[in-house]
Amino acid sequence: MKLITEEEALHKVAAYCSAAEHCKAEVSDKLLKWGIAYDAVDRIIDRLVAERYIDDERYCRSYINDKFRFAKWGKVKIAQGLYMKKIPSDVAWRHLNEIDQDAYLDVLRGLIAGKRKSVQADNDYELNAKLMRFALSRGFEMKDIKLCICFSDEEEYVD
Repeated sequence: MKLITEEEALHKVAAYCSAAEHCKAEVSDKLLKWGIAYDAVDRIIDRLVAERYIDDERYCRSYINDKFRFAKWGKVKIAQGLYMKKIPSDVAWRHLNEIDQDAYLDVLRGLIAGKRKSVQADNDYELNAKLMRFALSRGFEMKDIKLCICFSDEEEYVD
């Protein structure tokens, strides 16, 4: 493996950060895989932060937006993903709480309605248990799940 200098690593990782949002942890891991020394990694990260190539707040907002809108993850799963990226929980939850509650519940209702069509159960109790486990696995909170499952049950009886 060819060793790269600190300056080359800085230019390569700056290009990497220009292409998409990345957090400090991702960039640090990449630099360490390249064999860059710990003190050099710290200097490179500090410079990238100073030049606004890396901004964990901006990364957090982008991550939350992508995982909520496209992957349809709940707040718990998104928070767990951000924790794995070493984003402080106070930063993560501040931005997670900015998600519009009506849009959040609409996504959950849509997921539950879609799953309801494919789930086979002997009774309503078993069906609701399977739907709850599904929604929990997607990272939604129990209070929201109960709200949506009860709401969709009432809707079913109205029709």
